[in-house]
Parts: sequence; structure tokens; C-alpha cells
Amino acid sequence: MNSENFGKMIYKLRKKAGLTQAELASRLNVTDKAISKWENGGGFPEITQIPALSEIFGVSSDYILKGDPHGIAIAGNILVDSINIIEKYPEKTMLTNVLSQSNAVGGCVCNTIIDIAKIDPDVFLTAIGKVGNDDYGHFVTGQMQKYGIDTSKVVVSDNCPTSHTMVMSEVDTGERTFFYAGGANAEFGIDDIDLDALDCKIFHAGYIMLLDMLDAKDEEYGTKMARLLSEVQKRGIKTSVDVVSAESNKFAENIIPTLKYCDYAIMNEIESCSVTGLSPRNADGSLNIENIKSTMETLVGYGVREKLIVHCSEAGFMLDSKGNFTVSGSLCLPKGYIKGSVGAGDAYAAGCLYGLYQGYDGEKLLEFAAGSAAMSLSKADSISGMKPKREIENLIKMYPKKEIK
Repeated sequence: MNSENFGKMIYKLRKKAGLTQAELASRLNVTDKAISKWENGGGFPEITQIPALSEIFGVSSDYILKGDPHGIAIAGNILVDSINIIEKYPEKTMLTNVLSQSNAVGGCVCNTIIDIAKIDPDVFLTAIGKVGNDDYGHFVTGQMQKYGIDTSKVVVSDNCPTSHTMVMSEVDTGERTFFYAGGANAEFGIDDIDLDALDCKIFHAGYIMLLDMLDAKDEEYGTKMARLLSEVQKRGIKTSVDVVSAESNKFAENIIPTLKYCDYAIMNEIESCSVTGLSPRNADGSLNIENIKSTMETLVGYGVREKLIVHCSEAGFMLDSKGNFTVSGSLCLPKGYIKGSVGAGDAYAAGCLYGLYQGYDGEKLLEFAAGSAAMSLSKADSISGMKPKREIENLIKMYPKKEIK
């Protein structure tokens, strides 16, 4: 823990709580000189005082122990995935065998934030969303808390159950199909977020197309999500969004208004090209890089401030606001390595967000994101495959990248 960062955090928390140094000292049974010493980076409180600080400031002990509250906040979908490994996806009216079943956390918030926590446990992470007052809600928040994630901003609904998804994943290919029950995610909106309490460097929201309240129209901003992102930017925080692959004719309607208020946007080739109507692939199934680049230029033109990242199974693409276009192939993984792809997109986003947080740029960022996704592919569920940063870097060195023409 860095004493200077710790001191700045204690100062900020004390001011937010409306306490003087003397008042905080009195509640902790220490001298005001001790508080001053902490805030000036000259030392730390006794470990036994951490729970008291946590209670006084209304944050978790992990928040205090991290020493740097300016991490990453992930807002949006929180749900439980019921994962079914199947022989193959059947035609309509036909039957297929379910080979195994398990429950796991799912959704943008859980998958992405736990992946980042596993990549680097020193990054302070805040989960923002809504769950039901039920066993699934306790399960998902409990799972996040195991990784030191602050879940104090996860709201509990009295009206809706925790959202749930049935995932069908083919055993050989790892390709998956989702059947989604909206639950509490459908009523998650701006009013569920204490904007003035946000304390992060990056605020990532997802998924657009799967958050009814935030996808709703807004007369001034286009969508409620766009309004939310604007409010976050006004507080000096970088914004980022992710999109879900859903059957809908509203991609352009829901996505375009948000881009003006995005510092970063992360999506796959299907999601991005659904906005422009261009096909990301040629008739033979190969990538149409010209269409992908044209689509990215169009989306950045709608207002993305810094970087747009588009990914697919073969590669990652980045276009920044200065027009720099970067392409990096995915890792060539050996046969039998892929056990499931249910969390690959979120793992890629986690790699991107961690890279952006650490100041990675260009090909280094895309390589790290590809390595993160490759880690996820090694397990059937969404988070078990993720490993620490050093292991991801070793994986990147172990396997060559795919050639993209």
C-alpha cells in the first residue's frame, strides 16, 4: 500500500463524511496528530482500526486497504448464468444432449470486474447495478466480494428477481447462445446510481441493448445511457461502453447517441457493423477489413473521444480519434484448448479496460486484450479461466498471432 495514496484517500473520505481531523480522531480514539500524519503520507493506522474506518466512511475494508480508490467502476448487467454444455445446437423442434450443467456469475458487471480483479488484485474496483432480494442476488454479490470488489453500490430491488440467463455452449466449438430473463436489470436506471459518490478513473457501462431503463429514449440526449455517460464525464471520469449481441433493429438508435459521451467504446464486429449495415465478413466467411474499418470511422465520427475497439475471434482493431488504425491478430491456440467462450467478450473488455487504466496503447493494448480473452477460453464458465497479468503476458509469448490480411 502506498502511504501517499492512502493519505489522499483518507483525506478525501474524511471530507466527504464532513468530519474534521479532530472529530475523526475522537471516533477512533487517536490524536488529531495521528490523522494528520496519515493524510500527509507519513504512516498508517493499526490494522485493528480498519473496520472502524470502514464503518465511519461507509466503505468496505478492502476499499481502505487498497490504498488507491481511483480505480475502475463497472455498471450495468448483473445476472446468474446457468451454463449448459451441449453436443451441438439443434434445429428447431429437434433434441440435443446436455453434457453438463453449472451456475456461474454472468453479465457485464460480474464477468468484467472479476476478470480485472484476477488480472490485478491491486486495482480498486466498484460494481454498480441491481439485483433481486433472492438467493441469486446474494450469490452474485458474494462472488464479487470474494475478489475484494466493492459491492456497496449494488442496489437491491423489492420488485424483481435477479436476472438469469440460460447459456447453451457447444462442446467442440465453444460457441454459445443465450436465453435471457431481464429481472432486476430491466429496472436499473440513472436514479440507482449516486453520481456524486463516484470515485474512479474509468466508468464502464454495459450492455447497451440489454438495459431497458438506460436504453430508453431521452429527449435531450437521445437515450438515458447517453445522459448517464454525460453526467459521469462532467465529473472528470473517463467513460466506456460495451454492447450485447442481440436480435434487434435498434442498434443504431441505441448506440449512436452514447458515442458522443464515450471516451472509449468496446464491441465486437457484429455489434459495430449492425450500426452501419455493412457486413463484417465476405461471402466466404473471411473478414472484410475494409468494411470493419469504414464502420469504425463512422462510429468515431459520431463522437468517440479517444479510442474505439472492435474485436472478433480472429483479431482486434483499434481506431483512435486522430485516425490511427491498429490491427492485431488473436492468438493461435492449440486444438482442444478452447473449453467455452461464454465469457470471452467480457474478458477481452477486461483486458482493454486494464490496459487503458495502465496507459497501454496501440498493439500492446490489443495484444493484452487478446491474451485475456484466450485465458477465458480455457474454461467453460465466464471467469474461471482468467489469470494474473504475468500469466497473460506469458501466454501471449507462448503462442503466435493469427495473420490478418
